[in-house]
Amino acid sequence: MNPSRRDLGLILPALAVATASAQENKTLPSKAFKYEDLPVKVNGENKSRAVFNGETHSGFPIELHMTELAAGQVPHAPHQHVHEEVLMLQKGTLDATIKGEATQITGGSIVYMASNDLHGWRNPGPGPAQYFVIALGKEDA
Repeated sequence: MNPSRRDLGLILPALAVATASAQENKTLPSKAFKYEDLPVKVNGENKSRAVFNGETHSGFPIELHMTELAAGQVPHAPHQHVHEEVLMLQKGTLDATIKGEATQITGGSIVYMASNDLHGWRNPGPGPAQYFVIALGKEDA
């Protein structure tokens, strides 16, 4: 059976509604995220908790995760990406490197990584470092 133009005319509005509904489902609702309820992902000595990943009411992508990084560890190799990131160190110490320039930060410090800047961090110890990362924008352009 070959659909006619008329058939397509009836299907297109239904597809538009389905697409709009799928996009609306990405909008993050107001919600309290209790620490003890967040699933823990263990990777060796490190622990992470995905908090949320979605969009604001205007469609702006935002993601938040928490990490406990063991002494002497890095979460991954230095990297760069299109989206911006904000790192907020709750406690411990990190050696944060942005575009080859290293800065040691302590609890309460914040690091902003602009689009496409090479960045990374390492916990020099002696104890664990606990931090939050907020990713702002799309992963890839």
